[in-house]
Amino acid sequence: MPSRNNLLKSAAKSVLYPLYERRLLSRLDFSQTPHHVGVILDGNRRWSKANPSESGDTSSSRGHKAGAEKIVDLLDWCEEAHVGVLTIWLLSNQNLSRPAEELEPLLAIIGSTVEDLARRRRWEIRPVGSMELLPKPLQDRLLEVAEKTKGIKGVVVNVAIGYGGRSEIADAVKSLIVEGSKAGKSPDEIAKSVNVDEISRHLYTAGLPDPDLVIRTSGEQRLGGFLLWQSAHSEFYFCEAYWPDFRKLDFLRALRAYSQRHRRFGI
Repeated sequence: MPSRNNLLKSAAKSVLYPLYERRLLSRLDFSQTPHHVGVILDGNRRWSKANPSESGDTSSSRGHKAGAEKIVDLLDWCEEAHVGVLTIWLLSNQNLSRPAEELEPLLAIIGSTVEDLARRRRWEIRPVGSMELLPKPLQDRLLEVAEKTKGIKGVVVNVAIGYGGRSEIADAVKSLIVEGSKAGKSPDEIAKSVNVDEISRHLYTAGLPDPDLVIRTSGEQRLGGFLLWQSAHSEFYFCEAYWPDFRKLDFLRALRAYSQRHRRFGI
């Protein structure tokens, strides 16, 4: 059973954290709020191992479920802070090689989570990634969600599933070449048309602004291939908390850190 000291600490936190959150929020300059935030939702499996259930369950699927439940909170926080675009990395293309006993439950959780977000009719959901690598039933579910939520006014939510930054750039170049070929251009003409703007026009996130701020949870301080092209001038914020433990307070601290930086955009 929890000790008396632990109970007192927990009670103190439950009172002080909301006060601190409100203070942080009141001091944020919304003119400095990032318009597009990318989040690498990392640490679900480690969270489960570090926080076993009463029955002793430390499974990966339990961690992924806990992480999925946190996404709606994140979207609420984004709305409150006037963030217009959110990109969340749910599954990398490398993760698709995980053992079936872990991958299948994870894909089911992702499908259910994305459908739950769509049912709320608050946000436009845009699946991004190598969709062709996903099981056909999941592809169909994601396409249906994208169609049903298209045009909804609210935060635009890119859900990166089967996503890899290098693959995205390669796909963009392939798409550019195919487009030029269909237009009857010669290889020379296509090569001359390859530039930064044209590649950007063929990315999964084409038409959306690049992320101003990228957040990664779980203490890892690397991108791991997330939005490689788009994050060239992004600010980064690394948080020690595992994703299921990520709090509004952590999110507001990330926004505060962003607002205090002087962005040079590579200059």
